[in-house]
Amino acid sequence: MTRGRLFALCLVLLLALATPLPALAAATAFAASAPARPAVQPIVVLSVGGVIGPATADFFHRGLEQARSDNAALVVLQIDTPGGLDASMREIIKDILRAPVPVATWVGPSGARAASAGTYILYASHIAAMAPASNLGAATPIEIGGAAPAPLPDAGPADKAQGPSEAEASHRKAVNDAAAYLRSLAQLRGRNAEFAERAVRQAHSMSAQEALHAHVIDLIATDVADLARQVDGRSIALASSTIELHTAGAAIERIEPDWRTELLAVLSNPMLALMFMMLGVYGLFVEVIHPGMALPGVAGAICLLLALYSFQLLPVNWAGVALILFGLALMIAELFLPTFGVIGVGGIVALAAGALLLFDPQVPGLGIAPGVVAVFVASSALVIFGVGSFALRARRRPVVSGRAALLGALGTVSAVAENETWAHVGGETWRVRSAAPLSPGQALRVVAIDGLVLEVVAAEVSSS
Repeated sequence: MTRGRLFALCLVLLLALATPLPALAAATAFAASAPARPAVQPIVVLSVGGVIGPATADFFHRGLEQARSDNAALVVLQIDTPGGLDASMREIIKDILRAPVPVATWVGPSGARAASAGTYILYASHIAAMAPASNLGAATPIEIGGAAPAPLPDAGPADKAQGPSEAEASHRKAVNDAAAYLRSLAQLRGRNAEFAERAVRQAHSMSAQEALHAHVIDLIATDVADLARQVDGRSIALASSTIELHTAGAAIERIEPDWRTELLAVLSNPMLALMFMMLGVYGLFVEVIHPGMALPGVAGAICLLLALYSFQLLPVNWAGVALILFGLALMIAELFLPTFGVIGVGGIVALAAGALLLFDPQVPGLGIAPGVVAVFVASSALVIFGVGSFALRARRRPVVSGRAALLGALGTVSAVAENETWAHVGGETWRVRSAAPLSPGQALRVVAIDGLVLEVVAAEVSSS
């Protein structure tokens, strides 16, 4: 083979080998630039049942932070509530509005409700869903410390600014503020603002099917997995960005309330708050009338501090707190003053009135039943009058032991030495000292104690 043919053969082979390289490089570059479907992120479920309160707001806030740290695709707030406190509800809504993770509120399971505060939370969520046979609405605010007002009529364009003339000014302000707040949430999420107005002013409610047809909610889901399938692929506008949900087949993680949430729920219970207050007063009362026991005083101080913390969490009527303290003070004063029960009866009346006024019974979960108040009042009267009277009688009894019992005690001279005189007093032998001379067998009376020496005088023996 000549050199020319060998060169031509090598050139053909090089061209044959080099031809697929550009195509392979182009295919590799295309595969690298093609968008890949992101990995399925988990769905975090937070279950809220009962009254919306400080414990609920704290649980939701910490659950939302955990969902963000777990890089969750969606937070599902499973809710079943009759309502709750306005302050706690607004804290939850603020967390939803600035949440870095989409929040879907699901009223479930079937038979659940999102009344009052639950309706506001449902409107504020990025996705609003309900289970079949659930309901929402009745969002009229109730003012703490007063009677529940009647629902206001639907205001027309000219009446919305002023409200109904027959209602109290404070109630009009509360209703107008609540209506504007729920209406703004409806406008933010593109939901039915007309129903929001009626839910606040007329306490209207809706079933799940009615809410779906009226564009109050986005969908009806039988469970969380069904909700995840229906929202897959939706675009959700967050506070600073818009994301697309990829929730089909995502793992569902449930976050249960921990000890902190349970403790806050206990401390924000109105009945327990009242009980802590009563126990605190009882403990301090026992410590005052029987000083030195220590345990009642320490326990009473702890209970009073817990009661004050509970009152800080709850919207209490401080006039009720003042009446309770005044009533307890009157009942204690009855033990020391000869008023023949007048002050005591007044204290019982003040205590009962304060317990009834402490929380508004119309607010879900905050009212204290009259029967419970009667039990508290009866137990308070029993503790103060019964235990207090017993303790006061015990304090007034003469001392029968110790050094104090020797004062005024009678004895007999047992021995007289040159510089010492001894006597039997209280079953013991004591060294005694007297200004007048004493003789063995002579009766004497103790008038003072000087260390281990008794100062005595001769006692007169009555003749029979």
